[in-house]
Amino acid sequence: MLNLHHLRLFRAVATEGTLTGAAGRLNLSQSALSTQIKSLEAALGHDLFERRGRGLVLTEAGRIALEHAETIFRTAEDLSATLRERGQVRRALRVGALATLSRNFQMQFLEPLVGREDVEVILRSGNQSDLLRGLDAMAYDVVLTNLAPARDAASPWRVQRLASQPVSLIGTPLRAARAPLALPELLTYAPLVLPTPETALRAAFDGLIDQLGITPNIAAEADDMAMLRLLARADAGFAVLPPIAVKDELRQGLLVELKQFDGIDETFLAITRTRRFPNPLVTELLSV
Repeated sequence: MLNLHHLRLFRAVATEGTLTGAAGRLNLSQSALSTQIKSLEAALGHDLFERRGRGLVLTEAGRIALEHAETIFRTAEDLSATLRERGQVRRALRVGALATLSRNFQMQFLEPLVGREDVEVILRSGNQSDLLRGLDAMAYDVVLTNLAPARDAASPWRVQRLASQPVSLIGTPLRAARAPLALPELLTYAPLVLPTPETALRAAFDGLIDQLGITPNIAAEADDMAMLRLLARADAGFAVLPPIAVKDELRQGLLVELKQFDGIDETFLAITRTRRFPNPLVTELLSV
């Protein structure tokens, strides 16, 4: 029978990439850990690692074994969550979100589950590559982003378009009252608060600027929607933002939407991985 203790040790070695690092983390001797891994390989009938330099990398069999190991331990964690809190049935939903994504949009997506006694929502943010690695390792059930991942026929990703929001110039009422009316003059002379160049929104904005043949007056750049919102509120300049990112400020009159860009949208995507046992909470959210 498969030894789950061996499987746990194997996962630690796969994560650390070296026997030395995994042995230190597990408080085991390197020789004892090596013996346990060899026992697992004998039980499965395949080598799980190959040595490259001073490190260990997974073989094809090792990658398959790690995927199944993550599923096994994830199931154990879900079992614990299900039986927690006075025996109430609870299911966990693990969401990864691009760090630059609008918090308001994230809350809007999760709203059907927020406050439900049978659901525990675990939300973490990060960069796109880390989020996709976590999704591949089944650390996340779904990833929210505005960047479509590269895909081919062998890709495990399923990408679903959730919404598309217009993008506007947004600033304080006082600044908006003094602004030029024509868009080219506005983008040339008014101070602008922009997303950083690696974002999809900035790429679309730069395309518009090139088309108009102007040089913008950039007052600030930020890679986080929340920081762009704060800079706009502090009157650093007109922010290039989807209105959903500042919907509370717009409703309260702290900010106003001066102009909406034609042809520039912020597209929100949900990325999932092909699985035999998908989390039904993800299915519920994506069908809303």
